[in-house]
Amino acid sequence: MLLLLLLSAVCCLLSCRREQRVLNPPISAFARATAGAVNNPYEGNAYAISQGQKLFEQYNCSGCHFHGGGGIGPALMDDEWIYGSSPAQVYASITEGRPNGMPSFGGRIPAEQVWQLVSYVRSLNNLEPPATISPRADEMEAKR
Repeated sequence: MLLLLLLSAVCCLLSCRREQRVLNPPISAFARATAGAVNNPYEGNAYAISQGQKLFEQYNCSGCHFHGGGGIGPALMDDEWIYGSSPAQVYASITEGRPNGMPSFGGRIPAEQVWQLVSYVRSLNNLEPPATISPRADEMEAKR
């Protein structure tokens, strides 16, 4: 009986699988997005979206984009984006800047943080998978 119980416990432990997260993808994944259709290495990654949200506040993107609603900078929740909403286009907007307002952050922000910002910005318009988007900001979460 004890052997059967032990065997079933071992089987249960071996059958459990955890989500595989690549928190630090290889640097080759951070190739320049303007060279063609480069996929976001953090697409669909809830942790990266959360980090992007923090970076959005830390880099004061809200100063112009007003938490995605638009103001001095364009709204990030609209259906149509002036310079495109694909990951490569958003990456290019952040790193190269845009005329009449958006400064270039290329060389000032590490590529992995730019991709996290891309993930968060796209999540504002529900362009990321729904299961990865938090329904509320991190600072609104209950503290334990």
